[in-house]
Amino acid sequence: MFGLNKKEADKSRAWKRLEKHAKKMRNVEMLEMFDKDPDRAKKYSINFDNMTVDFSKNRINDKTFAYLLGLAKEAKLKQKIEQMFSGEKINITENRAVLHIALRNKSNKPIYVDGKDVMPEINRVLGKIKEFSEAVRLGKFKGQTGKKLTNIVNIGIGGSDLGPKMATEALKKYWGKGINCYFISNIDGTACAEVLNKLDPETTLFIACSKTFTTIETLTNARTCRKWLVDALGEPAVAKHFVAVSTNADEVAKFGIDTANMFEFWNFVGGRYSMWSAIGLIIAIAVGYDNFEKMLDGAYAMDEHFRTSEPAKNIPVVLALLSVWYNNFFGVRNHAVVPYDQYLTYLPAYLQQLVMESNGKFVDLNNKVVKYQTSPVIFGGAGTDVQHSFFQMIHQGTSFVPCDFIIPAISHNEIGEHHEILLANVLAQSEALMKGKTVKEAAEELKAAGKTKDEINFLKKYKSFKGNRPSNTIIVKKIDAYTLGMLVAMYEHKTFVEGVIWNIDSFDQMGVELGKQMALKILPELQGSKDSSGHDSSTKALIDLIRKLRK
Repeated sequence: MFGLNKKEADKSRAWKRLEKHAKKMRNVEMLEMFDKDPDRAKKYSINFDNMTVDFSKNRINDKTFAYLLGLAKEAKLKQKIEQMFSGEKINITENRAVLHIALRNKSNKPIYVDGKDVMPEINRVLGKIKEFSEAVRLGKFKGQTGKKLTNIVNIGIGGSDLGPKMATEALKKYWGKGINCYFISNIDGTACAEVLNKLDPETTLFIACSKTFTTIETLTNARTCRKWLVDALGEPAVAKHFVAVSTNADEVAKFGIDTANMFEFWNFVGGRYSMWSAIGLIIAIAVGYDNFEKMLDGAYAMDEHFRTSEPAKNIPVVLALLSVWYNNFFGVRNHAVVPYDQYLTYLPAYLQQLVMESNGKFVDLNNKVVKYQTSPVIFGGAGTDVQHSFFQMIHQGTSFVPCDFIIPAISHNEIGEHHEILLANVLAQSEALMKGKTVKEAAEELKAAGKTKDEINFLKKYKSFKGNRPSNTIIVKKIDAYTLGMLVAMYEHKTFVEGVIWNIDSFDQMGVELGKQMALKILPELQGSKDSSGHDSSTKALIDLIRKLRK
């Protein structure tokens, strides 16, 4: 059993020790710890490859760190890591292995599921992705009228959208000449209309991503795009302008897609972990297979770091333990991720799914209801934009919000002083969150600004900041395909470690299904083919009102 010795996480000895220790750490000032220990930044930093993670601006000391590592040991983390990498079925509710790591297994060492090595099949599909992506980019795979396909549209939802969209945007500097990428995910017709309005049918390739080829949002959008194409170019155009990422060959063929252009992926890869698979086809077309492969290389490097490094020098492990520290011992329910790189705009949205769909669970691996907080709420956005939105709350809100600041030392667009100003801002934010500003310091600033005594007395509290607010600073050289692979794999493994500590299954997503099931019942009621009785009075009244307004 992939459980914590049949013991609830919060009953463990290490957990109890951390609860007691946290009470002593609540009023400890980080600034004082820096003053007492000049080597603090060095002690609490990890360097790996082209990445440095500075976690020194956290409310931890040597004892905290030791206790957190003890928690990981008590949860048998190293054993759980090996179980995942060796193909054991650690997704217990669906009886599946969890092998997104196999998709970027550059060593090509065998990984077995039910006695079968999965690597030959993975390599076959990767070879197919390479061949097809190059054919599109070179104009060898042409549209119905013989024109090169330069507008690539990914139709998917959830993991079939967020990962590829985040990665293609992150690597936009590497897009092939003339190629444009678009994403349709929302069932709202506006999502389809706004993309189709920009396109020329003769130069458009659609990638329909649905494992079962039955996902209602994806198939509804795909059928709308199909009609748009057929109206312009005729029925035979479907086979020239649509490909599928799926496992359902029958439904793919019924749609009109040539099954030779169907790219498979597997049950041991969850949707939110699937951008490394054929779900990443649009990435390979956009940036070229060489760059797609570099992204896999970066992820593999982080996999090996995660699998082999001691916990104290293991980036995903340390970041996960810090998350647990604040979430469970300080009662902090939020975590902000702020990349200071415009190309990483979609990273926080991607991480929302990765973290909250994975760890938003209330039943543990022993089939017991947990009595402690699991997933924090993840939010964020690109700096410096978000400095003018939610940073007010981060600096002066009533509770603190741990932050991850992600910084590339070199920009893809070194224009004047732009990047130096950007870097100055992010470093200032992390320092300001830690240092804050006392009421006395605020008063002195106001006095220096020429304010009267009454004005100073009135304004000094408003101008003060409590500080002592934690953050991690993640510095990379540049956001290229390799670095992006490392970064995403880092967060994948961090999420896994959190799940191990909380003793939950991070790889199912039962909570996604309930709303879908109920929507299928409500749909015919909205369309008028079925009576709306059987609902609560609110839902029934809303259905009836909407029907009336739509007549």
